[in-house]
Parts: sequence; structure tokens; C-alpha cells
Amino acid sequence: MSATRRQILARSGALGAGIAFSGALSELFAGPAAARDLGRTGYGPLVPDPGGLLDLPRGFRYRVLSREGDPLRSGEGPVPSHHDGMAALPGRRGLVHLVRNHENRPTAAHPVPTVPGLTYDPGAKGGCTVLTLDGERVVSERVAVAGTAVNCAGGPTPWRTWLTCEETEDLAGTSGYAEDHGFVFEVDPADPHRTGAVPLTAMGRFQHEAVAIDPVRGVVYETEDAFLHPFGLFYRFLPERPLGGVGSLRAGGRLQAMRVPGVPDLSPVQEVGSRFDGVEWVDVPDPLAAGTPIRLQDFGPRGITHAQKLEGCYWGGGDSVWFVSSFARGADGSAADHFGQIWRYEPARRRLTLMVVFGPDTDVRLPGESPDNICLAPGGGLMVCEDGDGAQHVFGVTRGGEVYPLARGRQDIGTPGAPAWGEFAGVTFAPDGRTMYVNCYTPGTTFAVTGPWHG
Repeated sequence: MSATRRQILARSGALGAGIAFSGALSELFAGPAAARDLGRTGYGPLVPDPGGLLDLPRGFRYRVLSREGDPLRSGEGPVPSHHDGMAALPGRRGLVHLVRNHENRPTAAHPVPTVPGLTYDPGAKGGCTVLTLDGERVVSERVAVAGTAVNCAGGPTPWRTWLTCEETEDLAGTSGYAEDHGFVFEVDPADPHRTGAVPLTAMGRFQHEAVAIDPVRGVVYETEDAFLHPFGLFYRFLPERPLGGVGSLRAGGRLQAMRVPGVPDLSPVQEVGSRFDGVEWVDVPDPLAAGTPIRLQDFGPRGITHAQKLEGCYWGGGDSVWFVSSFARGADGSAADHFGQIWRYEPARRRLTLMVVFGPDTDVRLPGESPDNICLAPGGGLMVCEDGDGAQHVFGVTRGGEVYPLARGRQDIGTPGAPAWGEFAGVTFAPDGRTMYVNCYTPGTTFAVTGPWHG
């Protein structure tokens, strides 16, 4: 990604290259409390922040909830580095549990502190922390799981826990690790000791990014963020105890990968509305990847479907799971270039549809490229974290298919030659839709943003 932004085109029939949308987005973009369609301008231009942290539209304000290196309120150690995926889950008596990933590698300045009963591998620096909020007040901040590695994204469960995902395939004996990594862990933010630090091994060992759960069938969908060829796969996990509540995913199940017949690579599909019926699901030969990474395993003569940088994944818009390919580059081995795709899979129809495509560079300076973490916005549409070099925006996409900036980072990360701002991650909304929470990756910072979300 360069410093320039992508030109935004509101309709797939527009000439030139930019961003194109399917006309069928209203199911997704309706949002939980869609009081208005924001039209072409969103919430208006961004106003420079005199504090030098976060530019927002007029009428919005932010609070810093937590910063890397400050003391955790629990006294367990400093706030860890590399704030990434996040979810806001309702607790008792109106409390909100903000569970936050830390994508720490062995070189992280501030590891997730090891805590007895919550640590998987003392040699690993990643994990999750939880901020418990009473309105605008942070009442606690503590470790929820430790000793995991490169915790990138994840997803909430219908029973109000968080699935945190390791974006690595490192084995015991490498990088100072005593255990194999590349797993999903369940985190109960209200009582982390209830879930402990137990890898959900049946869900596969690979470079996990995000998960989404079908709230009716209990099927778990998983993305694999592989940016080197051969690229990642889109998975589904069929639990033995679907929707069984806390700890039920430990009972095991079947891991399968998506095969779109005749489509070995999703990147060349760039006509919005392209639809593939008869999607197949193929059992993964070795979910633990004991000898070979899953994406390199033999799926038979018909192969399997790959895609570069599979990231955001969420359930919404009725009976559909949505997932993101953040970008594709021919120089990396993709069959075609793009700066982001958003796909919709309808399980009941076994149908995959391309809904959004982000196009190549232009001279227009607007946000809107390389989508990563995504969530539904309370006023309708999507809220998206920008990924890649120089990424500095949270941007929205209205139900009408227009892109608008919501936040721009201003904080200097203090590293010579590095981008001025670490990318955003973990965008999520409070259960009542009144507050947006979002992380800056570096320096690790968690923001609460309030404003006129419903007009």
C-alpha cells in the first residue's frame, strides 16, 4: 500500500478502477439500529486533533482507555504491546467486557504477563487482556490468557466468550517456544480461569486470523492470513457439541476447507456480483499439520481454493458469513492484483458471492483500501480498519455504497523510517451501539469514540 489513497466508485458499472459494490448489500448494511443512511458524506470532514492522537468528525470525541507500557490495573505488569483484535461483550449489571488481543512475537517490548492457570507456554509473549467498563469508567484491566503467540484477531461466541487466534505456525523448539502454536483459544472475559489456556486443537493449527459462528447451526468459520504463496484457505469447523456453551469446543469436531469448483485462486474474480453455486467442503487431511502446513496438504486431484491475506470474518445479513481478502499481489504469487475483496457465503445455498472490490492507486487522497478488521456500524453499513504500509484510517461504508473517513491516526510511533502511525485494529461497538472501541497497533493504544452515531 502506498501513501496515496484509492478512488472510490459507488457502483460496479462506473468506469475506471476504484471500489465497486454489489447492489445486494442492504441486508448487511442495514445494521442493528439503522436510523439513517449516511449518504455521500458520512459524518463530515475530519477535524485535526489538538492532542495529536486521533482526528474525528465534528461532534465526536475520544478517550484513551489504555496504553502500552502503563501499569495494568490488576498489578500483574505493564499493558502489553501490539493491540489487535477486540470485542465488546455484555456483562452483569450493565458492565462491558472489552477483550483485547496482543499480537506479540518474541521481540515484543511488553509481553503479556504470565499468570498461573492462564498461561499456555511461558516462552510465548502474546495473549489477551480484558478491560471491564462501567459506562465510561474502566473498573478493571487484567490478563485473560497468556503464553500464546501472535494473537491477531478472533471472534465472539453466541455465549459471550471470545475466541482468540494465533497467527503463526511455529513449533515447539523454535522462537523459544516450549509448545506448538497456531491454535484457537477460548477466553471467558468475565472469569478467565473458567476457560484457562487450552488450545482448541480440533479447529486446526495454521495462521489463524478471524472466526465467525453461525448462531443457528453452530458452525464455526475461520480465515487463514497467509501472505506468501501458496496462500491461505477458508475453513469451517463442525463441532461435536454445536452451541454447547463455554468449553464445548474442546469436545472436537471436523475441520474442512472450502473448494470453489474451477477456482483455485479467488484473486482473479473482480466483477462484483460474481456468484459461485455448489461450493464444496473438503475434510482437512491433518488438522494438526504435524508434517505439512494445511494449505500445502493434498486435497485430491481437484485441489482446493486459496486466497491471499484472508482476514476479517463475521456473521451477519441474515444467513451469511462474510470474509475479507485484504489484498492480492501478483508479485507475491497471486493470479491477479486487488486492494481488497469482501465475500459473502450463504450456507443454505452453498453460494459464494463477491460483494465488494477495492481497486488500484489513483491520485485521489481518500481512505478506503486493504480492509482488515470489520464490524457492523450502528448507523448502518460497515466500519473498517485499514491495513498495510502507511495505513492510518478507520473508514465507513454506507448502505448506499459510499466510503467516508471516521478516524485518522496522528500519533508518531517514534521509529525512524517507519510509518507515522501504526495501523488500526479491533474495531467494535458497545452492546448499546453508543461507543466505538478501536485499537492502534503501535504504540498499543485502546480508544473509546463517542458521537452522533444515529444522526
